[in-house]
Amino acid sequence: MPEQTFENILCIRADNMGDVIMTAPAIRALKETFGSRITLLTSKAGSLIGPYLDCIDDMIVSDLPWVQSAGSSSGALAAGIDEIKSRNFDAAIIFTVYSQSALPAAMLVYMADIPVRLAYARENPYQLLTHWLPDPEPYQQISHQVKRDLDLVAQLGAFTADDRLLLQIGSSERASLFRKLSAVTDSAERPYMILHPGVSEAKREYPTAYWIEAGKQIAEKYDLQIFITGSAAERELAEKVSLGIGEPAMSVAGMLSIGEFATLIGQATCVVSVNTATIHIAAAMQTPLVVLYAETNPQHTPWKSDHRILPFSVPTHLRSRNTVIQYVSEKLYTEHIPYPTPEMILSALETLLPGSHI
Repeated sequence: MPEQTFENILCIRADNMGDVIMTAPAIRALKETFGSRITLLTSKAGSLIGPYLDCIDDMIVSDLPWVQSAGSSSGALAAGIDEIKSRNFDAAIIFTVYSQSALPAAMLVYMADIPVRLAYARENPYQLLTHWLPDPEPYQQISHQVKRDLDLVAQLGAFTADDRLLLQIGSSERASLFRKLSAVTDSAERPYMILHPGVSEAKREYPTAYWIEAGKQIAEKYDLQIFITGSAAERELAEKVSLGIGEPAMSVAGMLSIGEFATLIGQATCVVSVNTATIHIAAAMQTPLVVLYAETNPQHTPWKSDHRILPFSVPTHLRSRNTVIQYVSEKLYTEHIPYPTPEMILSALETLLPGSHI
């Protein structure tokens, strides 16, 4: 039994949906160890996956100004401190990637009078944190993000026997997905694979022409429908890829809720995607996956799932100005790697889908 118990915990993971999914095993460890009520403070983008994580009881949604997002005003931030204070949390855990500082969030929870405050920090936080874990990354080591977060909550004595990524999808999402697919295909129950070309940052993009050529080669080799997925903002790209491939490809970008999207991934034969939240949803749904992986964050590969990674270098003019990320790039990514060819995607698929081609 842990020495301390925490009934009401605030977890801060103020980034995107994929980041929240990777943090979920650590949040689950807190819930299983302490039986806590867990509130997640996250961004609007991160909140979209919250309803499908059974370790989260409640959410506070705020785009914080120190995280890449739309940002918030100083007045909204002050109001946020008041709201956090009113909820009487007895512990706050701040989850970060190694290139972020936890101290702005530490100031937030310090001002909200939360008595236990835990985070990684490269510099001495003094009173901002009651539990300070000096950050060894990336200068001494680089851990997968899931392990980094699990190691953090272990400082409070929190552990879980199941550290997989897990999503809880209801039967209603499965039924509504089938209805939507039936509107675009006469063969909604026929096996399919997914191509996901859209990504939020230009540095992680894979060329549209390569997507189209890869899709054509896949269509020629595999007796599968091909769904091109993406958000509403990515509909134009998805439709361009779909039209370029031709039959049997079709775009479903902007048509699906997050639950329906996860269900689509869970029932797919395989997924090919750039490195975005899609790859973490696929890992959670245990769907085989080929990742076209821009060399940005080595700690964000799919966790404990069957996958193949095809890396490529970030164009020089799009590389990060963050000196921590620059350090990692200079140490790990010393050779230029061109975009994977469509033939390389096909070869990776052959290792994931033996015996499936016609």
